[in-house]
Order: sequence, then structure tokens, then C-alpha cells
Amino acid sequence: MTKDISVIKETIKEHILQATFADKDKIQNDSLIFKEGYFDSMGFVVLITFLEESFGITTTDEDLIEENFESIDAITSFIIRKTDNQ
Repeated sequence: MTKDISVIKETIKEHILQATFADKDKIQNDSLIFKEGYFDSMGFVVLITFLEESFGITTTDEDLIEENFESIDAITSFIIRKTDNQ
């Protein structure tokens, strides 16, 4: 697993764009993907599965808080923390 932050962010952004069909210029690294309506609860489940499979992490119930998943930046920080702890 690479620790290159730009690669992690780009991988996450590509997934979000494919899953939501959003305009690539609308989703920024700090866009609040749930509050801005790009993802709902079902999208969240798909996102978690994608992150686990793509980055080789396991999420726990304690991980499932808004701060970890509210934006590409937040998700990237979460991925880095999870991979550092494995």
C-alpha cells in the first residue's frame, strides 16, 4: 500500500466521481460529500467496502464517525491512520 497522499486522494476522488456521476470540478478535497448530497447511507456502505478493498484496511464500529468520512481530506487522513496502525 502506498503512502503517497496524492495517490490516495486521487483514488478516493475517482471512486466518488464514478459512484455519484458528479461533475469532477464540483468535488474538491474539502467538499463535504454527505452534507452536499453526493452520498447517502447506501453510498456510505459502498464507500466503506471500496476503502477496505482498495487500501487493505478494516473499519470498526468506532471508526464510523462523520469526521472520518466527511471529505476526501478526512478519508485520506483516516486511511493513513489505519495503515499506520496495521
